[in-house]
Amino acid sequence: MNPGTLMTLKQNLKSLRLSTMGQDIEATVRHAKEGGISHEEFLLGLTETELQVRLENRQKRRLREAKFPLMKPLETFDLESAPDLDNALFRELATCNFIKEKRNIVFLGRSGTGKTHMATALGIESCQNNYKTRFVTGYGLVNELIEARKEKDLTRVLQRYTRYDALILDELGYVPFSKEGAELLFQVLAERHERGSVIITTNLGFADWTQIFGNANMTAALLDRITHKAHIINCVWKSYRLKETLRQQ
Repeated sequence: MNPGTLMTLKQNLKSLRLSTMGQDIEATVRHAKEGGISHEEFLLGLTETELQVRLENRQKRRLREAKFPLMKPLETFDLESAPDLDNALFRELATCNFIKEKRNIVFLGRSGTGKTHMATALGIESCQNNYKTRFVTGYGLVNELIEARKEKDLTRVLQRYTRYDALILDELGYVPFSKEGAELLFQVLAERHERGSVIITTNLGFADWTQIFGNANMTAALLDRITHKAHIINCVWKSYRLKETLRQQ
C-alpha cells in the first residue's frame, strides 16, 4: 500500500470514528498479504476487533458510572458461606433476565451475610450486559435528593434515577430517614415501578419497614410496588464476617 493511500485510509477511519481499525494498519495489511487472507476475511477481522474494543470500553464506562464502592464480582462470592441460598436462582439472576423483565430483588438478613456482595456481583453482571446501573446506599440517596431539592434540581435528579436499568439500594433501614427523606425515596421507587429493576439490601423484615418510612400507608403502598414480581431472598445463614473473624482468632 503506497503512503498516500495509507494516509487517506487512516484519515477516513478516524473520520468514521473507527480508531481501533486504524491502529497498526500497516502491520495488519502486511500480515493479511503474507497470509493470503481474502478481502472479506480481512474486513471481517478488522470489524470484529473494532466491535470487541468498543464493547470492552462500554463495559468499563458502565462500571465507572455505577460507582461501586468495592468491586466484588460474581466469582468472588463464596456460595458455601450461604448454605441456604438457592444456587439455581442466583445463577439465573446472574443472567440479568430480571432486568429485561423489570423485576426487583430484595436481600433480607442480618449484617455480614453477604447481601451487599451479592447485590454488587449482580450489578457488575448488569454492567457487563450493557445495562445502565447505579449503586447507592439508602441514606446516600436520600441525602442526595434532599440536597437536590434545596438546590432546586430535584426534577433532574429524579429523572436520572428513573432512567437506570438497575438501581442498587444498599443498607436500607440501617439509618432512619426524616419525613422529607422518606417521601423523596418513596417517589424514586414509585417512579421506577415496572420501568426498571431495583436491588435492595436491608436488615429489616417487611413488617418493620414502617421504621424506615414512618407512615404506615406509604410503607404499605411502597411494599406493594417493590414486592410485585420480586425475588425475595432471605439471608438466614450466619454472618460470614463473624465466621472469618472467629476462624482467624
